[in-house]
Amino acid sequence: MTNKEAIEKTNKIFINIFGKNNPFSLDEILSKFAFDIKLPQKVYDNMTSKVTWAESVNPSKFITQKNMELYDIQHGWMQKKRDVNSLEDVLKYWKKINFTTTERVYDSDNVSKSDTIYRCENVYRSLDCRECKNILFSDGCANSEFLIGCQRTGGSNFCIRVDDSGECINSYNVICSSKISNSFFIQDCKDLDECMFCSHITNKKYCISNMQFEKDEYFEIKKEIINWILRK
Repeated sequence: MTNKEAIEKTNKIFINIFGKNNPFSLDEILSKFAFDIKLPQKVYDNMTSKVTWAESVNPSKFITQKNMELYDIQHGWMQKKRDVNSLEDVLKYWKKINFTTTERVYDSDNVSKSDTIYRCENVYRSLDCRECKNILFSDGCANSEFLIGCQRTGGSNFCIRVDDSGECINSYNVICSSKISNSFFIQDCKDLDECMFCSHITNKKYCISNMQFEKDEYFEIKKEIINWILRK
């Protein structure tokens, strides 16, 4: 996914959640909404010296999935047998061929700056996602679409900063919850629609800080909260 495509996806997500276009650059989105998420890091392919993206920066040598497969076709990874007289010999020979594979993308389309992506489409700077579409700056998500800055979340659509949750839609900052829609700042809840700053409640609507509000009152406050969230 190109930077331009990534911005287009963020606009769709912001409109669904906040009713407004995204006012932030990609760097600002990363800083504001994904600052604490484990994401692929920039390293260099030791074969080509070009930038690539890896889950971990601890290894000393890297090679992209594509270059690893290309080298196998052109040269093969098997080596000629050599004398082994010590553990040091084994480690020396291993070092020559031990590259950590990066940008591991399987059965997926339009994926960039990502690692360990399975059966996904339109993914940007994300890690360990499966069966997802239109995902940015996220880690460990599955069966979801249009996410930004989410972690360990499944079956969710149009969400930002949703962690350890499932079946959420059009929501922002949700933790350990399920079946949450059109809501902001929710923790340990279930079956909420149009709620904000709520914890440990179930099957509610138009609640703020676990207090019941009338519909008109709720939406007046929600406007102010959206302006606060989107403030630069």
